[in-house]
Amino acid sequence: MAVEIIMPKLGVDMAEGEIIEWKKAEGDTVAEGDVLLEIMSDKTNMEIEAEDSGVLLKITRQAGETVPVTETIGYIGEAGEEITEAAGSTPAPTEEASPAPAAAPAHTATPAVAAAPQGKGGKVRATPAARKAAREQGVDLGLVPGSGPRGRVHAADVENFKGAQPKATPLARKMAEAEGLDLATLAGSGFAGKIKKSDILAALEASKPASAVESAPAKEEKVVELPEGVEHKPMSAMRKAISKGMTNSYLTAPTFTLNYDIDMTEMIALRKKLIDPIMAKTGLKVSFTDLIGMAVVKTLMKPEHEYMNASLINDANDIELHRFVNLGIAVGLDDGLVVPVVHGADKMSLSDFVLASKDVIKKAQSGKLKAAEMSGSTFSITNLGMFGTKTFNPIINQPNSAILGVGATIPTPTVVDGEIVARPIMAMCLTIDHRLVDGMNGAKFMVDLKKLMENPFELLI
Repeated sequence: MAVEIIMPKLGVDMAEGEIIEWKKAEGDTVAEGDVLLEIMSDKTNMEIEAEDSGVLLKITRQAGETVPVTETIGYIGEAGEEITEAAGSTPAPTEEASPAPAAAPAHTATPAVAAAPQGKGGKVRATPAARKAAREQGVDLGLVPGSGPRGRVHAADVENFKGAQPKATPLARKMAEAEGLDLATLAGSGFAGKIKKSDILAALEASKPASAVESAPAKEEKVVELPEGVEHKPMSAMRKAISKGMTNSYLTAPTFTLNYDIDMTEMIALRKKLIDPIMAKTGLKVSFTDLIGMAVVKTLMKPEHEYMNASLINDANDIELHRFVNLGIAVGLDDGLVVPVVHGADKMSLSDFVLASKDVIKKAQSGKLKAAEMSGSTFSITNLGMFGTKTFNPIINQPNSAILGVGATIPTPTVVDGEIVARPIMAMCLTIDHRLVDGMNGAKFMVDLKKLMENPFELLI
């Protein structure tokens, strides 16, 4: 019997996903693990794999459509098989409207979509015996707490986890976790009482208030006639995520912005000297953003500036100090903004940083960033200087305590040794979360950063 491909719920806050591209066409043969399609969840592109083998019988939702989670977007089955369920309907089979007893006959098809990639293969630290046990017993290693060093999972951990957990498909576990459902309270309709996707959907439906379950008369959709020259356009998933994140940051953090002028004379000279050797080593051209990023990282690693590299946690009751720097670099796209992260920037040489930053920026521009490459930043920078922007007030990328805005470098009359000369002056704007950092401490950070940028050869020491 044909099984549904559904829009997966890959996070607690995920309500819908946008289909970017189908990698398979109707009629194509599909093997378990093949990439079926690419979706966008918030600001992250994800590849969705097939959980069953067969033929892609039908695609019910097309590229460019935004689809609510758990809604059917296609079907996989045997060649020539007819699809009896209405195309595009929410996958809640009528014969499984309520969970059946374990011994009752049940439809045993499982969804054709794999959930989030963590917990697969080498992404989890585990012994070979643990991996074998997990395969044989159908346990997702990503869900098993490890008792070994650095959280390594042992075979005993798999056995203990298996014995303590109700039987459920991987997708059912993911859905239950996202919705906050206790699997132990559910009856499974699958073989030997295994809990399936349909059981989760039935439980969610049953938990709705009676008023929400009762069918109401269909409301007639009002056709709104727009004035000439006016067009309504739905927000993309990325735009919605940006809107939510920026609103949260703006309304949560009491901020202030410090503005400084940086004399770029020495930085420009250093970059000219570094272009050829960095190109020879990496095949890439070092940019001012690279040099500024390295200067920021070195300044952040000074013990006196630890609160510039911190986050508020536990409902803003505790401070998390980071003894490393994961530097976020804002990248503007035609339809939005993403902040890829250079992880472990404090351990990198300038050549390493050039390679790492160019890699994540390129992925951001092509829409190929993974979720891990967009998370975990401890400080962020955003550069609008290439557009001639002199100064601005950037909004903090939560949960960072600050963000550095980089403006344009402009020849400016400057007094040097009692004489007025034209110097390349660049504006820098540091927006700070006042809950973590006071004005004096923010100013001390900018003084040290300004000194390093105006004497940049220290970057190479």
